[in-house]
Amino acid sequence: MTSTQADGQADGQPGEDRQLASGIDETTYAELVEIAARYPHKRSGLLPMLHLVQSAAGRITPEGIETCAEILDLTAAEVSGVATFYTMFKRKPVGDYHVGVCTNTLCAVMGGDVIFERLKDHLGVGNDETTDDQAITLEHIECNAACDYAPVVMVNWEFMDNQTPESATQLVDDLRAGVEVRSTRGPRICTWREAERVLAGFNDGLADEGPSAGPASLVGLGIARDQGWTAPHSAATTAPPAQEGGSQ
Repeated sequence: MTSTQADGQADGQPGEDRQLASGIDETTYAELVEIAARYPHKRSGLLPMLHLVQSAAGRITPEGIETCAEILDLTAAEVSGVATFYTMFKRKPVGDYHVGVCTNTLCAVMGGDVIFERLKDHLGVGNDETTDDQAITLEHIECNAACDYAPVVMVNWEFMDNQTPESATQLVDDLRAGVEVRSTRGPRICTWREAERVLAGFNDGLADEGPSAGPASLVGLGIARDQGWTAPHSAATTAPPAQEGGSQ
């Protein structure tokens, strides 16, 4: 590489982000600093900062770990310890759509295990593996607190309720074909990197798109209203008046 080429890469092209020595582009670096500044103790911003690294890089990179550590005055080991503790942080690239099949007790009994096996065969991948076209990463996941709609599949952490092997197969085929897919109780499905940016705290404008609850979640509320049940009011407690003259 000539010195002219090296200078050109260092300066960057007009309208493009220049790569810093850390491998993180300037825009991402500035947004990481912005996230840290949201908190009274800036180290509290580590989780959303790691989500932003994934949004930009497609995974948690060594450069991303070093950059977060630098901004937060932490060691790389401290950041890496967090990044390896939570399963939502990935050390290898994730496809455009992370498809998580709940295989916890209720979903498994209702068909989650069968769905997961069908998708593995259909996609030709194992757990936590990505298809050759980089479209789908498949993972079996633990309870998503959606047991009233079991078996549940999540795409980039959006609910796809009451799934069957057939509907789940059609779901991944639609995602790979570029067909618009909408969550059962949420917005249209975006890419994994776009979803990671939302988890980092940047609004995508889709928060109010689609329903947030369904009939199965509201059964108890309906019964309470039909029966006229209401939550009991908590009685205010007051301390007894102090005795004058002290203890006897």
